[in-house]
Amino acid sequence: MKALTNTDFHFEQQRSVYHGKVRDVYDINNEKIVMVATDRISAFDVILPKGIPFKGQVLNQIAAKFLDLTADICPNWKLATPDPMVTVGLKCEGFRVEMIIRSILTGSAWRAYKDGCRELCGVRLPDGMIENQRFAEPIITPTTKADEGHDLNISREEIIAQGLVSEEDYAVIEDYTRRLFARGQEIAARQGLILVDTKYEFGKRDGKVYLIDEIHTPDSSRYFYAEGYEEKLAKGEPQRQLSKEFLRQWLIEHNFMNEPGQTMPEITDEYALEVSNRYIELYEHITGEPFNKAAEADNLAQRIERNVSAYLAQNK
Repeated sequence: MKALTNTDFHFEQQRSVYHGKVRDVYDINNEKIVMVATDRISAFDVILPKGIPFKGQVLNQIAAKFLDLTADICPNWKLATPDPMVTVGLKCEGFRVEMIIRSILTGSAWRAYKDGCRELCGVRLPDGMIENQRFAEPIITPTTKADEGHDLNISREEIIAQGLVSEEDYAVIEDYTRRLFARGQEIAARQGLILVDTKYEFGKRDGKVYLIDEIHTPDSSRYFYAEGYEEKLAKGEPQRQLSKEFLRQWLIEHNFMNEPGQTMPEITDEYALEVSNRYIELYEHITGEPFNKAAEADNLAQRIERNVSAYLAQNK
């Protein structure tokens, strides 16, 4: 099994490279960025020790598809996808917050609610809710964007007061967040899915706000199957879902939530293959299209370097 877990490219006019948890971002002449979706996988803000074959291709192609399907709502950074694992786009100055929007009480929000929390990022939550229950309307629960460690919950008022985003820009990204999420829910419904929650990142370029990074991927979003949702909710049963939550639950079952004293469980080749198959399943359900494994999987780095270099040479 081949997986791309590290990159060290040297493209023409390359200024710098930033290695994130999953994506490696190459700055081209301070104008464009080459974003490589590696096969690294993270959970609880830590990178797991083994890569997941085809995960980068899954994430990159889902994000590219949804960037195209939402370009009428707000401008986004994407210019081209010269390789199945790469998007090239405009370089923007990213806001230091992530816009998380939720339509259902689940995941970390449910864990906090179960522990007695009734206010999340400045949003009041009603008493008496149960796990996986819909909110009356989607709520926005932003977080700070940390380079390392945990992102922290933050309210709209705190974001503006701390100068992370101006009040004018926040109004724009809040509006974009709600409209993008509504579009995502419409597309998911056609696939028999519920887009439960997701995150968006935004940045500015030449005074204009852009959607940046990924959108509606299983790493940034949670999907439930629509069929059986109400019945399972009424019975208090776990929902059938398409997201990275299955990996988080596996880690929790193996006593790992990245807390002091905990040890990462072994990721066997068999489990890595299982995760890979789950990501491919996610792709096919979310997009409604068959997943075609890209060629030259044995030489991922060479393929990417060749494809990206050719694109940059033609688009100077």
